[in-house]
Amino acid sequence: MNNAATSSPPSERECLLKAQKGDQQAFAFLVQSYQRPVYNLCYRMLGNQQEAEDATQETFIRAYTHLDSYNPNRKFLNWVLTIASNHCIDRLRKRRINWSSLEDDPYVEKIPMPESIDPHRNAEDKETADQIQRWIDQLSPDYRTPVILLYWYGYSYEEIAATMGVSVSAVKSRLHRARKQIAQMIVQAQTPPLASSPVPTP
Repeated sequence: MNNAATSSPPSERECLLKAQKGDQQAFAFLVQSYQRPVYNLCYRMLGNQQEAEDATQETFIRAYTHLDSYNPNRKFLNWVLTIASNHCIDRLRKRRINWSSLEDDPYVEKIPMPESIDPHRNAEDKETADQIQRWIDQLSPDYRTPVILLYWYGYSYEEIAATMGVSVSAVKSRLHRARKQIAQMIVQAQTPPLASSPVPTP
């Protein structure tokens, strides 16, 4: 009978300390642990699977090369998500899309956004997730980022502000405008097209 105790997996802190000393295997463990949430963020930001995969890979490359600047008092996942969101914003801006801001409108102040969506649960959830992603894709990067960090990752206003390098009031303002833009999209989607006038018979 073997009485040897099974070794427990290394802790995040242990992996970080080893990775900061150049241990690539330790960093690979961190990548394996957090690649899913990083990919999900990139996909929400970019709306494209291939781009999200590329952005996820680039995020971890940047994280590895900047490990010496990582603050151990901060959650490693939050730090990596900050790198990911900033990289995705850069990618979006390079698309050279001219985003236009909408004027204030009387639509609903806050729309219901799910904390999380399981696209595999049923077809209805998949359709809902796809629709929400289409709305998010139409937001500018500055509006898209706080929406994703708030509703899908549960970040506080302070955490979003730190991630984006802006003030808390700026985060609230951007969320306010993002909600209004999505609300307008909802109204437009639910408004039936005007029926064309019948052509009089001669």
